[in-house]
Amino acid sequence: MATGHSVKTEVGSDGVVTLPSPLRDRLGIEPGDVLRWSADESGTVSLEVVQQREGVFDDFEPVDAGETDAVEVEREFGSE
Repeated sequence: MATGHSVKTEVGSDGVVTLPSPLRDRLGIEPGDVLRWSADESGTVSLEVVQQREGVFDDFEPVDAGETDAVEVEREFGSE
């Protein structure tokens, strides 16, 4: 899909719009991604991909838990 190329879609009765596959492919948009929509005073709408998920825990920062010993933890806290 070249820059400046446009594709028409139709808004469904429930307000749902499907992003055309060439646009999804070009932007790497996949299920679970978060999109930000905005419109300027002239009515021009823009779309920004603000989050692309690659895994369930991608939003979390790693935490240093130090050294752990599973056997010792089980002795102290028991098993489930």
